[in-house]
Amino acid sequence: MSQDDLDDDFIAQALPAFVSEAQEQTEQLEQLLLQLEDAPDDRELLDALFRCAHTVKGSAGIFGLDAVVAFTHHVETLLDRLREGALALTPALSTLLLTCNDQIRLLVASAGNPALDGAAQRAAREEIVRQLKSAGGQADAPVAKGKGAAKGKPRSAAKAKGNAAPVPTARQRWLVDVRFGPDTFRNGMDPMSVLNYLRGVGEISDLVCDSTVVPALEAIDPETCHFALRFALLTAAGSEAVEGAFSFVREDCELQIIEAAVAAAPAPLASAPPVATRQVAAQAARAQGPREGAVGDDNRFIRVPADRLDEVINLLGELVIAGAGASLLARHSRQGALIEANDQVTRLIEEIRNGTLQLRMVPVGETFARFRRVVRDTAGELGKDVVLEIVGGDTELDKSVVERIADPLMHLVRNALDHGLETPAQRTAAGKPAQGRLTLSACHESGGIQICIADDGRGIQRDKVLQRAWERGLVERGVTPPDAEILKLIFQPGFSTAETVTNLSGRGVGMDVVRRNIEALRGTVNITSDPGRGSAIEIRLPLTLAIIDGFLVGVGPSRFILPLEAVVEVIENRPTQGALDARGRSVVQLRGQVLPVVSLRKLYALDSPEPERCSIVVLQAGTQRYGVMVDVLLGQHQTVIKPLGRMFRSLRGMSGSSILGTGEVALIFDVPALAQLVSQGPRSPAVASHAAATSV
Repeated sequence: MSQDDLDDDFIAQALPAFVSEAQEQTEQLEQLLLQLEDAPDDRELLDALFRCAHTVKGSAGIFGLDAVVAFTHHVETLLDRLREGALALTPALSTLLLTCNDQIRLLVASAGNPALDGAAQRAAREEIVRQLKSAGGQADAPVAKGKGAAKGKPRSAAKAKGNAAPVPTARQRWLVDVRFGPDTFRNGMDPMSVLNYLRGVGEISDLVCDSTVVPALEAIDPETCHFALRFALLTAAGSEAVEGAFSFVREDCELQIIEAAVAAAPAPLASAPPVATRQVAAQAARAQGPREGAVGDDNRFIRVPADRLDEVINLLGELVIAGAGASLLARHSRQGALIEANDQVTRLIEEIRNGTLQLRMVPVGETFARFRRVVRDTAGELGKDVVLEIVGGDTELDKSVVERIADPLMHLVRNALDHGLETPAQRTAAGKPAQGRLTLSACHESGGIQICIADDGRGIQRDKVLQRAWERGLVERGVTPPDAEILKLIFQPGFSTAETVTNLSGRGVGMDVVRRNIEALRGTVNITSDPGRGSAIEIRLPLTLAIIDGFLVGVGPSRFILPLEAVVEVIENRPTQGALDARGRSVVQLRGQVLPVVSLRKLYALDSPEPERCSIVVLQAGTQRYGVMVDVLLGQHQTVIKPLGRMFRSLRGMSGSSILGTGEVALIFDVPALAQLVSQGPRSPAVASHAAATSV
């Protein structure tokens, strides 16, 4: 196989990794730009912003993505002007840079599918380039384009001639002395591409490499550049054109260009072999062997496709089930050595489980940060001044949950901006600060996570909600349910109080979808509102959708699992005060406090005889405590969560199922949903009849 074929194969395999990394860089670019709006003179933010753009451009250069390289170069030029202090960051300039970032994101997405970059897209990009040049005070010159590389070949974008000056008629001899920085390869640059480009500009001679900068063979890091050379260039181009060849690697090299007529003779360098013509950057990127003595190995990261990690989690779940079966057989055998060995295996499985699940935990703040742009753009569109506050962004949640909660959060944020928060004039008239506040917060609670979207706006207009509910027949006309029931009406399908349909709201297809999506994650959603002061929507979710620590209980022949972190304590044989109602609810005295309890046998109509003694498991759901009456306590149990079948999805109070070591199926309780069943009082007939469709 030829070297070109090897390079093509490398490109095909590495392009998805480039797309993934570039998407992360564009996300970071957006967040940095939004932070800069609050601190436009922060040099560290400006430098970080420039590095992100530089990294995207350099990485794109490896893959010959000329459109990405050329467009990002214009963005980089403007950012450099900001760093130098030649320009000040204004709201208009920030909006332009955010639009540029959107274009880079689109260009990256089209890297694997060039058909996505159509004529309209290119025309829009050219207009943005014109605006960039105008903002930076540049002449309207043609967009820089690469040359000299076959399509699909890895090369540096340093071949672009965007900075070429008018070509003099006489040829001039230049002495070029360059030393490339150690991170040149890591930033996606190829020094050989610079030389290849200069060969097209003029005639290179007297080229020697400095071998003194190359460490001993056993100390070489294949990802670190050790490349310094000196050569003469005879060309009709001016010094600006010669220096322009290094424009894309200028941050990664030490460069000196001297006119031969006034320069001393070059000092002899150590002899070196001829410069190789192969693609140095591609070869360095392919080098994956272990390195000894490399700095920062402890902080290295490995990218693993999400589907592979999901396969490991699934296999781990089957291992937990098989381990539970083996433990049961070991106990029945009554062989001490076997039981002890099996306990050791069980402990190892638990450690593997905890470590593997931790791999999928990510800070929820990364998702929250994406809404800064949404708040900025939507508030501007609505003529509102809103600041986004993020609290508890370091709270970790399973990646699969984070991905599936993004869309519901998006709708809730946009809904708060459209319906909840007022315009500056309205807020001032109401005696509030002109700037509204939207808060996204997260915290761990009772073995799960609580996410809250709160605003200091006008609150939910209960009279308006009730009037619309009467009109749609959701509540019998003239009947006024409790405030909590009125607020829940906004989650009904097709419900909307908007007078007109806009691109943000009015179609009534949002809040019911939010509720369904959250409930599909075994979560709950609750809303509170204070008229004139704001609203808050609380979402409670499990930390993971895969495996949890459970507490196994029995009612007759049936087995149930309670999330262990929600279990507070167990009360033995405590009689209830009064008879059980139709749903099996009553109360008991616990340390001078009244504790509501529910009988699982009565609630779910389980056909089994009453035991002589029963136990009450005390559970914590948010700020509420309640108890469930069970027959037997079977202890802690590693629980692999399986989804409920279609027949059981409407079963209230349940979130999933699990397979026990005996092969039996145990249902897993949804503690917050069960708490609602315990605490629910009588409701209005219209609302109750609607809820009956989903009750047991």
